[in-house]
Amino acid sequence: MLRLHSELPTGASGAILIIPTYIPTLCTLLWCGCVLPFMNPPAKMVAVLGSTGSIGTSALEVIQASKGRLRAVALSAHSRLDQLLAQAEQFRPRWAIATDPVAAEAFDWSKLPEETELLVGPAALVEVVARDEVDLVLAAIVGRAGLESTWAALENKKTVALANKETLVVAGSLVTQLARDRGALLLPVDSEHSAIFQALQAGNPVEVERLVLTASGGPFRDFSPDQLKQVTVAEALDHPIWDMGPKITVDSATMMNKALEIIEARWLFGIGAEQIEVVIHPQSIVHSMVEFVDGSVVAQMSPPDMRLPIQYAFTYPERVAGVAERLDFGRAFSLEFEPADPERFPALELGFECAKAGGSAGAVLNAANEGAVEAFLAGELHFTEIVPACRSVLQSHCHEAEPTLDQLIEFDRWAREEILSWVCP
Repeated sequence: MLRLHSELPTGASGAILIIPTYIPTLCTLLWCGCVLPFMNPPAKMVAVLGSTGSIGTSALEVIQASKGRLRAVALSAHSRLDQLLAQAEQFRPRWAIATDPVAAEAFDWSKLPEETELLVGPAALVEVVARDEVDLVLAAIVGRAGLESTWAALENKKTVALANKETLVVAGSLVTQLARDRGALLLPVDSEHSAIFQALQAGNPVEVERLVLTASGGPFRDFSPDQLKQVTVAEALDHPIWDMGPKITVDSATMMNKALEIIEARWLFGIGAEQIEVVIHPQSIVHSMVEFVDGSVVAQMSPPDMRLPIQYAFTYPERVAGVAERLDFGRAFSLEFEPADPERFPALELGFECAKAGGSAGAVLNAANEGAVEAFLAGELHFTEIVPACRSVLQSHCHEAEPTLDQLIEFDRWAREEILSWVCP
């Protein structure tokens, strides 16, 4: 059973699920007029880490449409510096961060706005999120690379809108403990975890029976084993519904993204792996569900538009009008659900195993997967070898039940080297 503290600002997992008891109190205060002086607060200053990725660009659309509620105070990119410069010209942030020093040195920054300070290197991310001017950090850097900046934001008591699931996959126990110790707020941006977060507000934490993560099934949901062996990089990058970056799109095709989301949910919501289930939902309209002990199932539904969960995290605990697409109930549509076949999607089993094991398992799985996906995109590994390679690396590592952050970083390095044994010469 899910057990969470009721006091503000943290839950048992470290940051969030105290909200069902808080929202009615807030509503009561609003009705009685006790908080009217705060109805027009100053703009919330947002550091968008990974501003040129799919999540980052959607976040900037939300900020632009916020009518002054939100302001981009910092933007960061690794190598898409043309796009970063264009964003800086449009949003005029206090800081623009280029994390690749080589690319930054070769780039022409002459058109950078005078009021925007250029910072170079990954250490600049840690420096900026600690600044007093930053209220909220969108952690949207893909992969393990987002861990240090997310850690620094929580350490400095910032609200973190978490789109980087790998942070919790790698160091979920330590990250949630840090959030709890520092009184930081950790809010989910992944559509599935945002859906669960919203649905959980329909009941008390002790009434939760299970969390149900939905998955589109990716582009190869109906492929035979022989067809899967012939999958090309171009086919894997052609997702039928979501527009995402290469790594996340391949993860969706292998269902490794759902494996990582199982681990993320385990830490984010403080729930055991045995209370998490995955179902295939091709339409991607029901983003996830919560089943309560009385049999009631509460779902969050919307078109597949990441601007909605991003905005919810940015404006929480309020809901405001936004730019996300709406469901059209004036036309007929169907919602389908089917069990996730573990033989067709073997990555799911790895996710459940790591969620149960905890410790170093998540860090090793994540690093092995990042290395395997990189090799697949480079044509050095077959699509059907990604998951077996990850399983092999996971099984060969010496599990540490309570690793330190330094140990987890070392496990990450080791797993990336170990995956090279699978790469075609």
